[in-house]
Amino acid sequence: MLTKAPLLVIFLHLIDRIPLPAGDGKRQRGRPYEYSERLIVKALIVMVIRRLYTAYSLLAFLEQETELTSALRPLLSEGGRFPARRTWERRLAALPAHLPGLIGCLGRHLTQLIQPWDMAGKAAAIDSTALRAKGGVWHKKDREAGIVPHSTIDTEAHWSKSGYHGWWYGWKLHLACSAAAVWIPLAAQLTPANVADQEVAPALIGQLAPDIRFVLGDTHYNEPAVRLACEQQDRSLIATHKGARPKIDPGAPVRQLFHRLRSKAIEPFNALFKNLFDWGGQVPVKGLLRTQLIVLGAILLYQLVLLYQFEHQLPLGRAIKPLLKAA
Repeated sequence: MLTKAPLLVIFLHLIDRIPLPAGDGKRQRGRPYEYSERLIVKALIVMVIRRLYTAYSLLAFLEQETELTSALRPLLSEGGRFPARRTWERRLAALPAHLPGLIGCLGRHLTQLIQPWDMAGKAAAIDSTALRAKGGVWHKKDREAGIVPHSTIDTEAHWSKSGYHGWWYGWKLHLACSAAAVWIPLAAQLTPANVADQEVAPALIGQLAPDIRFVLGDTHYNEPAVRLACEQQDRSLIATHKGARPKIDPGAPVRQLFHRLRSKAIEPFNALFKNLFDWGGQVPVKGLLRTQLIVLGAILLYQLVLLYQFEHQLPLGRAIKPLLKAA
């Protein structure tokens, strides 16, 4: 007879042990929070794994009388009290602003534990990937006229174009991950699709561990602001050159090597991540804050899975989809 705790319960216990980013030292206005941020993160992990995208659906799930929900309810309580629905709604709506810091903090912790660059130079790859908005698309002529022709359109999303995806309406997931045999998400942000990669890159770079020396990007990151962000943190930006390349370029072979290293890390991870959560078509929610909550929550969940695999001496980054289905 199996007596091991359910995987979802194990993941929630992991949240009690992960590091959280230090606050800015400023006292928040209004009443202090009655429930800790760890508790809200636990609820988010349950929502992502069980595909519950509202506080109402989370509470409806927890009301079911099963062995799993009986084990979960105490973990989602503090001081013998369980938050009311309105409290869950308010705190989950405020969580997206904190998720990039949580992801960066846990990413630094994972690199210290796993040591993915034990036999190689310490490098991180950065890129963005397309996520299509739920519902219909808001065509340019209708947007300019202020007309929303269908209620399914997510008006907070936007248009963008890439060489691989062509035009798409939705969001950009901006990511930094380890350029190593183990793909570890190190930093993440989600924006409307029209936000340029180089605008978000300095924030991603600022979340990287101090000992990461190389930042690998494509042409979009070969910008003065991104290069300055790297130089200020004693990192080297290696990005594809813009425009025509010179016939004689001594640095070309080295950049080609780094570019191959980057393409074998960030691009496969982006495809893997979307496949794990079946987001190759559309994201499951509407609105910027809700999309940030679920997508960035999924990145945090991926990091927790790596931590679980490391602590249980399982192959890192392998068989994650069946593992999540078992949870």
